Amino acid sequence: MFLGRGYSFPIALEGALKLKELAYVHAEGYPAGEMKHGPLALIEEGMPVVVIAPRDEHYKKTMSNMQEVIARGAKVLLITNKSKDEIISENIWEQIEVDKLDYELIPFLTTIPLQKLAFYSALEKGYDIDKPRNLAKSVTVE
Repeated sequence: MFLGRGYSFPIALEGALKLKELAYVHAEGYPAGEMKHGPLALIEEGMPVVVIAPRDEHYKKTMSNMQEVIARGAKVLLITNKSKDEIISENIWEQIEVDKLDYELIPFLTTIPLQKLAFYSALEKGYDIDKPRNLAKSVTVE
């Protein structure tokens, strides 16, 4: 599951899409604010959840959503931007910090770790990342 708010929600959708396309893993992107409307019921012990939470106006609410999934046993990969604040939880599997830039540029930086996650997941599973199955590299028919 990939979670994000504001500009981070489309990034969450993109991260889920890349994981599906390259590693053939079922993944879904959800708006973090809608967790209580269904997706929270899917969280169980050890489930991987990617949280995209740059330090913007949505940060505190996204952290609250992250704590909800942690309380249900999820292992969280947190993608955020650098700050002096430290986030500590034994269930944060990994934290990736991108550079602190203008708010409008953060989506570009937070997309990169998601692409690398899909890339290395596919390699680990032995899939050819240059030739994903059932996908065309360009549109050849209408």
